[in-house]
Amino acid sequence: MMSEDAGQMLVMYDDPSDQRSLSLDETSSTQESPDDARLSLETTADSVPYIGQRFATHDAAYEFYSEYAKRCGFSIRRHRTEGKDGVGKGLTRRYFVCHRAGNTPVKTLNDSKPQRNRKSSRCGCQAYLRISKVTDLGPAEWRVTGFVNHHNHELLEPNQVRFLPAYRTISDADKNRILMFAKTGISVQQMMRLMELEKCVEPGYLPFTEKDVRNLLQSFRKSDQEDESIDLLRMCRNNKDKDPNFKFEYTLDSNNRLDNIAWSYASSVQSYEIYGDAVVFDTTHRLTVFDMPLGIWVGVNNYGMPCFFGCVLLREENSRSFSWALKAFLGFMNGKAPQTILTDQNMYLKEAIAIEMPSTKHALCIWMIVAKFPSWFNAVLGERYNEWKAEFYRLYNLESIEDFELGWRDMVDFFGLHTNRHIANLFALRTLWALPYLRSHFFAGMTTTGHSKAINSFIQRFLSAQTRLAQFVEQVAVAVDFKDQAAEQQTMQQNLQNICLKTGAPMESHAASVLTPFAFSKLQEQLVLAAHYASFQMDDGFLVRHHTKLEGGWKVYWVPREGIISCSCHQFEFSGILCRHALRVLSTGNCFQIPDRYLPLRWRRISTSPAKLHQSSSSDHMERIQLFQSMVSTLVTESAKSKERLDIATEQVSILLSRIREQPVASQGARDISPIHRNL
Repeated sequence: MMSEDAGQMLVMYDDPSDQRSLSLDETSSTQESPDDARLSLETTADSVPYIGQRFATHDAAYEFYSEYAKRCGFSIRRHRTEGKDGVGKGLTRRYFVCHRAGNTPVKTLNDSKPQRNRKSSRCGCQAYLRISKVTDLGPAEWRVTGFVNHHNHELLEPNQVRFLPAYRTISDADKNRILMFAKTGISVQQMMRLMELEKCVEPGYLPFTEKDVRNLLQSFRKSDQEDESIDLLRMCRNNKDKDPNFKFEYTLDSNNRLDNIAWSYASSVQSYEIYGDAVVFDTTHRLTVFDMPLGIWVGVNNYGMPCFFGCVLLREENSRSFSWALKAFLGFMNGKAPQTILTDQNMYLKEAIAIEMPSTKHALCIWMIVAKFPSWFNAVLGERYNEWKAEFYRLYNLESIEDFELGWRDMVDFFGLHTNRHIANLFALRTLWALPYLRSHFFAGMTTTGHSKAINSFIQRFLSAQTRLAQFVEQVAVAVDFKDQAAEQQTMQQNLQNICLKTGAPMESHAASVLTPFAFSKLQEQLVLAAHYASFQMDDGFLVRHHTKLEGGWKVYWVPREGIISCSCHQFEFSGILCRHALRVLSTGNCFQIPDRYLPLRWRRISTSPAKLHQSSSSDHMERIQLFQSMVSTLVTESAKSKERLDIATEQVSILLSRIREQPVASQGARDISPIHRNL
């Protein structure tokens, strides 16, 4: 709102006859200001326009009024110019008005053209500055002959006014920088972060927004998208001819041009059979050069590494497009929907998931939400931002819904965020992102920061080196193939590691022989912590709490005969790894092996592809031998590069060889393993 002093100075005219309600669509006359009016060239930064103020040019007057408007919380635009009759007289009067002056003109509807549903900020504001050209006393100059400082709307705070279009500018140097970034294939969001670092400004404080950057890239786009689309379809058809298991779907618009396209590879469909229980559908990226929304389906395998499931390019972001994308994805995966799906905060996508995947639990990626915090809260909270962020994470990780909601209210009170729209929106959507509401659903650990970084790094491989649209399918294939090879090497490295048992418990050694090193490390953490807990048998189960606590705890239910155990903390349902509380009860009950159903298939040591889990043909056996030979060849090549590498490899291979010789020759493979985890 306006200050009290500004509010008192509503209208100032040099002629009393002009003191009336000004319509910006009418012409008003004014008398010139006194001759002894002061020239404004040496005005102070906090000065206010006044009648008789003098400027050398009309542009100087505009710049002065614009700076004044920015300090007060609004912006201005050039409204109308007037001239005197007669040849050579030229421009003699100009009006500069508030950006909310006037009213939105009524557009005639045209059924043949799509209408953009854009809200207008214009509300008939009467604030303005009028300047007139004076030539009677020597060199021409411009004087203020009319000034109205009354606004019929709220004025913006300093941290908000900078987002008005008039104050959002991209310099020529920044434009060149943005175009250079676009050629490297990085996302607009990454461009913004890099430029903030280069300019040493806080997140959200650049003089332009992500939307401005997207508009700039749109204006510089020179490629012929119709030809690109034809090449892309031709590329997909060629891939289908080479590999019948390559899958793709597309739609055409009313003009027979490519509208949407989705695809997946044979290896991706195979991986989804086991690791498709929890999926991230990341739609926050675009093909920068073509400004097309890009969606990527990603999961996590049994070694904790990202695995690619599918990709989609959309012409528009709306419910219809997202519904089509989800239908295409389910078609690729033989109609099998994931148990859970993590996405960005997109209402169109939320609606589409509810329709196309009604049995799937939809949640929001916490790392995508947190990435927006600097622009949402940095300016609002100032020095208290980091303190607030720490409190947010504490609330996010709570187990009890009641504790979360009470803590959230306390947080809002403590930081004075009652009217903040982002806080209100986050609380309204809390059941989609806060862990207390999600712990009974399986997410394969993808809600953690570590997994978010790995998935983002994985996705960036697809976005790098963008050239032509048709080549993007090949770029994704190369990135997926590279990731598959890297995953094989990391898998081998994990398996060659000498696992260190920390508790000596039979449960630990049994789990180490079944789970991948990644999954076992998670379970081992819980086994170590279990020793610090006490269990008390109750009428309806067990009460487990830390040995230093006298109250509280978790309820554990155990049915030994059926091998069923559950805990009120829901960690197993959430991550597929038994919690310390359940492990404590099993240990107290003289259980020396973890029941098979709590060693899920998706976390077990399975090196064959999902499509071959239940096959034992000779061809499958030969393929596995060839894969193993390739891994051994890579091991020899990498180990020979230094004495240190060779020493490590010799030691670890000797340990592995000893373990292999202990195994029976006729291996049972994985035939006794059943996908029990799907019942989570």
